[in-house]
Amino acid sequence: MDDEDRPKPRMPEGSFGAASLLAGESLESYSLDELDSRVALLEAEIVRIAAHRGRAADHMRAAEDMFRRKS
Repeated sequence: MDDEDRPKPRMPEGSFGAASLLAGESLESYSLDELDSRVALLEAEIVRIAAHRGRAADHMRAAEDMFRRKS
């Protein structure tokens, strides 16, 4: 099995990877244009994450329905 095929370990509780680093970063050195670009990038990332979350929730509901005990 290639390393690429192996499951990736989950991050420690409370860590959200790069998002955790961004949250504490100083914004003092950014220009207004850079801040605008950063906001646009983050808004696009929020849309991408929300879409993925929706697909994950649909998948979870389908799995729950499949394995729910029939009465």
